Amino acid sequence: MGSIDRYIFKIVLASFAIVLVSLTGVIWITQALRGIDLMTSQGQTILTFLGFTGLAIPVLVLIIAPIALMIAVSHTLTKLATDSEVIVMNAAGLSPMRLFRPFLYATLVVSLIVAFIASYMAPDGMRRLKRWDAEITADVLTNILQPGRFAQLDTNLTVRIKERQPGGLLVGIFVDDRRDPKERITIIADHGSILKNKDGSFLVLEDGNLQRFETGKTDPAMVAFARYAFDMSKFSNRSQDVTYGIRERYLWELFSPPADDPTYQQMPGAFSAELHDRLMAPIYPFAFAALTFAFLGQPRTTRQSRNFSMGNAIGAVFGLRMAGFACSVAAAKSDWAAPLQYILLFAAIGGSLTIIKLGISVEPPARFIEALNRSNERILRLFRRPAAA
Repeated sequence: MGSIDRYIFKIVLASFAIVLVSLTGVIWITQALRGIDLMTSQGQTILTFLGFTGLAIPVLVLIIAPIALMIAVSHTLTKLATDSEVIVMNAAGLSPMRLFRPFLYATLVVSLIVAFIASYMAPDGMRRLKRWDAEITADVLTNILQPGRFAQLDTNLTVRIKERQPGGLLVGIFVDDRRDPKERITIIADHGSILKNKDGSFLVLEDGNLQRFETGKTDPAMVAFARYAFDMSKFSNRSQDVTYGIRERYLWELFSPPADDPTYQQMPGAFSAELHDRLMAPIYPFAFAALTFAFLGQPRTTRQSRNFSMGNAIGAVFGLRMAGFACSVAAAKSDWAAPLQYILLFAAIGGSLTIIKLGISVEPPARFIEALNRSNERILRLFRRPAAA
């Protein structure tokens, strides 16, 4: 790799990293806000919240990475054109195909990252997310015991808490236990917390009193306590089988799913569509980079020409990705959708490489530029017109 290649390679990857982190962060925040109730209503810590929502980041990166690469390539080409470096390289005899080489190296790095995420990292994150969600949902102590509600945990067992405070502190606890026909126990505590250990799960109550009404007696027995443990092991961490969906399967599991898999038996077409979608994920960076370079790689003489080419590049990338989404959806029910998606991708790559190799400059029509210039001049004259006295 020569000095020019290293120079462009570093710019592309640095721009890609900045764009990828920025876009992923913004989209992740919008998605994470939907799960804010995990921390507020269920008493989870901020670390649990960040870990829970962060498991979806690889799926976001899988979609955003090719778009971030397209923005990085266009930014790099614009920078080179603004500094007249593209013109100098072209005048020095550097062909467009030779100039595309460092962009191809950067695209290869991005493609390898996308391939790893698509085959392992994204489904693994989705698996962890599903298991974590099942554990939280199955745990009645964090799911059913909601502040201000009377939770019917079992026949003749009612629990209510007033509020949850940071650190898992429960305030204003009320327990009404009538499971034993010979007695009724009512517990009121100022505060408490949930304790889980190898012996089970306990609702540890502090600063309260216990009233026991026994059958045949008129007066209750009252006991004030500083600390009392109420056994909740029966209701905590109820077993719940986790069934992985299609998006939680690793790439090799999509290649050869078990014949007795109930999900595969119900939706074999969806397995095939997901497999093709994973295989095509590393190809999209090459298509996006080639399309962007085909429209912006040639030297431009006017700003209007570069803006026109930029618009065409964005339109081509957007159209190709939307067509890919449509084919992915249709591939679950149609056999022709997946091959069509491959054809579209390789046609875009082949057409772009042909334009780059032949040095074709995608320019707007001369009449369009003239009309645009006249329109700009009219607008400028309108704003420069002196105000009436």
